[in-house]
Amino acid sequence: MKNLLFFGLVLFTLTAVNVSYASENPGEENEKTAEAKEIRMNGDWYLYVEDAFAESKKSGNPIMANFTGSDWCGWCIRLKNEVFKTETFQKWAKKNVVLLELDYPRKKQLPEDLKAQNTSLQQAFQVSGYPTLWVFNLDFDEESKQFKIDAIGKTGYVSGGADAWIGQTNLILESKKKKQD
Repeated sequence: MKNLLFFGLVLFTLTAVNVSYASENPGEENEKTAEAKEIRMNGDWYLYVEDAFAESKKSGNPIMANFTGSDWCGWCIRLKNEVFKTETFQKWAKKNVVLLELDYPRKKQLPEDLKAQNTSLQQAFQVSGYPTLWVFNLDFDEESKQFKIDAIGKTGYVSGGADAWIGQTNLILESKKKKQD
């Protein structure tokens, strides 16, 4: 795997993941079975970056990646229960971001390709603690076969429930809009 970090822009190659899926027509239904689709998602959260990328291109919303230790990290579990499981968050997320879960469990086993992807993204974003949530735009360069990440901002656990967390994350999204204007 190759990771190159530039100021605000990260290039990375996912050699263990079928990147060609991201370059297909994102609106077309892929020939996956319902069972395979379930494995590629955890509720409303995509598990594979190429799926999140396709949805991001379709919706025009940035990706929000949740770097989590779902079965051991107390703050991650607290964030999930206090924020992500709420109707307030779910409505907000559908309008504003594409959800991507990058899990680093200790008890359950992930498929090897998913582990490789998550490790690559953890290194690309230089994540050293959990929960860490990065909001970013993603593009795919066909020539180099690399994703290009335009990082918008990051957050983690915010006390005060869904409204407080959404308020903090909206500030991140608004800062990107101000830079574009």
